[in-house]
Amino acid sequence: MADEVILLDYWPSMFGMRTRVALEEKNIKYDYREQDLFNKSSILLEMNPVHKKIPVLIHNGKPVCESLIQVEYIDETWPGGNPFLPSDPYQRSQAKFWGDFIDKKVYGPTRLIWGGKGEEQEAGTKEFIEMLKMLETELGDKTYFGGETFGYVDIALIGFYCWFDVLEKCGNFSIEAECPKLIAWAKRCMKRDSVAKSLPDSDKITKFVPELKKKIGIE
Repeated sequence: MADEVILLDYWPSMFGMRTRVALEEKNIKYDYREQDLFNKSSILLEMNPVHKKIPVLIHNGKPVCESLIQVEYIDETWPGGNPFLPSDPYQRSQAKFWGDFIDKKVYGPTRLIWGGKGEEQEAGTKEFIEMLKMLETELGDKTYFGGETFGYVDIALIGFYCWFDVLEKCGNFSIEAECPKLIAWAKRCMKRDSVAKSLPDSDKITKFVPELKKKIGIE
């Protein structure tokens, strides 16, 4: 019996982009179902009753929640091609550390940049640049975070790239001026079909943010 794979997602979500990239890397055919986060569907509420958030990966009727858990699940369920996580336990632990760092330290400041004003926005911009510089130090001169192979940390971070333009406009700063190696890494990632297919155009994100601000009442 063929696998039935469904992804409940929302197109601008950098978290959902991780799952899309992972599925594309493994050449897994899936049914993409766009969700309205302001009017949540019954399937979303049924499949993720705890957090009620996207993305939700549904494999043969069973839901897997949280994007980094989904990336690992995809890697283990469909082991063909390049593994996302290294086999060495220490290297594996380091990849998971940086994935967790991205979740806990990178997303928060981005919301202050596009959704905040004045001192709050400035603080968000400062923190965001500091976090990116830490990631750039970890990347060093490597092709990808794991070395020569595109993997877990790359997948965890690359979705933020299509938000960079709108963040720069809102915060009035240049990421490339601050973190040139990180931008070079992102451009390398964008040459991969899996990434190019999965990330929306940055102009689309820029047009979307004012609409989002109105919807959540901060405009």
